[in-house]
Amino acid sequence: MPEPITQTSNTNTKDREAADLGPATRSPSPSAQDFRLITVHKAHLQDARNIFDLVNSLSGDGTLLRRSYAEVCENIRDFTVACIAHDNGDHEFIGCGALHLYGPHLAEVRSIVVKPEARGLGAGDAILEALLAEGEEHQVMSVCLFTRIPDYFEHLGFRVAERDAMPDKIYKDCQTCPRLYACDEVAMVKGPLPNVAVLGPRVIQRPQMVEDATGEHQLVQLTGTHPSR
Repeated sequence: MPEPITQTSNTNTKDREAADLGPATRSPSPSAQDFRLITVHKAHLQDARNIFDLVNSLSGDGTLLRRSYAEVCENIRDFTVACIAHDNGDHEFIGCGALHLYGPHLAEVRSIVVKPEARGLGAGDAILEALLAEGEEHQVMSVCLFTRIPDYFEHLGFRVAERDAMPDKIYKDCQTCPRLYACDEVAMVKGPLPNVAVLGPRVIQRPQMVEDATGEHQLVQLTGTHPSR
């Protein structure tokens, strides 16, 4: 079993706060208590409840997609969790993130979040770095994500991309999302853009407003030609 990743950091750094998925809520004055040992390890099934509660705490405003408890359990192997190691030996859950593998061509960082009271300690960086290392271990060519804070991910090598360039993501999540045609997230990718898709045609067919027999306009999906034909 691989050893957990550990790192120490303090909250008195603006860059660290920005790189930790939100501003720190602790006092900006450093103290002995601000220096914490952050451990990062692959999630176990016993972590499912904590992951479920934390992810869904940010699903109301669309920051994260809502996940059912069954879905979290089913995909628990995708998740990595971060904890604070206390002096008494206890490990306190403070954040999580997941790496979903579509195939050798693409993986997606998703559901990455840190508890508000633990932001600024470096847990967000530690989770993301662990997920990227996991992608490298699987020799995945590209890693994508959808975010509202693209500036944070740029410093780790991600760049803005067209969402249609990751069709597998569209087929898996976006088609059932209530924000499908009003999405405010930025698509980003690290590595070359994938030129294949496994969940549907590589070329996404864009919807179009058409007029029905009553004169009303409706949003419909146009039928297109499969790119391989």
